[in-house]
Amino acid sequence: MKNLLHRLFTTLNINGRDWVVLLLALLLAFSTWLIHNLALKYNAFLDVNVSALCNIEGHSNESFDDAEVSARCRATGYRIISSNLRRGRVVKVQFDPSVMQHYADDRFFVTSDKLSEYSHIIFGDEVAVEYFVSDTLFFRFPKVNSKRVPVVPVSSFSFRDQYINTSGLELSPDSVTVYGEPFLLDNITAAYTAPINYTDVADDIHGIVKLDKIKGVRMSVQEAHYSLDVARYVDLVVSAPVQTVNVPSGKDLIVLPSKVTLTMKCEFPLLESQYKDLNVVVDYNDFRTSITGKCVVSLPVHPKGLIGYETDPVAVSCVEESR
Repeated sequence: MKNLLHRLFTTLNINGRDWVVLLLALLLAFSTWLIHNLALKYNAFLDVNVSALCNIEGHSNESFDDAEVSARCRATGYRIISSNLRRGRVVKVQFDPSVMQHYADDRFFVTSDKLSEYSHIIFGDEVAVEYFVSDTLFFRFPKVNSKRVPVVPVSSFSFRDQYINTSGLELSPDSVTVYGEPFLLDNITAAYTAPINYTDVADDIHGIVKLDKIKGVRMSVQEAHYSLDVARYVDLVVSAPVQTVNVPSGKDLIVLPSKVTLTMKCEFPLLESQYKDLNVVVDYNDFRTSITGKCVVSLPVHPKGLIGYETDPVAVSCVEESR
């Protein structure tokens, strides 16, 4: 055999250097052929094991078991080989609760007609699924304990001069369901937002904020919408007489002083006609429960555009007299 190759190389006038060049050329040709063929698309049956993630009320958010998804796909040779080499791996897929149907107890299922929108997650973006062989996927989501807790904002706001919030910070949802072991849930009284910080505020605020994760438990939602109404205001100071209400027949309630200074924050522009003839009141029922005889005065009717108010003094002295 050796002599035969020697005579062949001698006949073709191929020396040692030419032999190396020939081998490199053959290797390059084979590599080019292989890359070309792997880049072509083929039809093949692919199998992937899927573990389901889903926020199902009263159940764990991750399935206890996994299910095998089989489908006839069209993909490049490289993707088919890569998928076969990774056979047995488990892909976690986040399913929308609307596609997860209840079967019995803690068993749920997804039908093949709902899988198409998740095919890019299961098989990859470069794989086109022609049809699913698997008709129905079954998963078990174990039941877990849960409780409802309020969402508490962690916030800080500073406003531009003459601007103020006209209402408190509103969150939606304002409460969430937390799932976990009983000993963990016993110590959880609220879910807190990530910090919401604004400076030099002069307009309404709204946005989305994530909720801080709580170790060992999961929450029904991971974020909340927030909004804060902001308005420009002007200060209005008036002197208002103090009136009494709920005084029983045959009794009089004397208040000292008889007038207080009322400082109001009013939305801009100011319509002063809405703030004429304002009276603050003292409730006789408050006097009856007062130990010192002092009662806090209040504004019973809030004109439109009133953001807030203060009185000076805050409380007045009251004396009861019989007629």
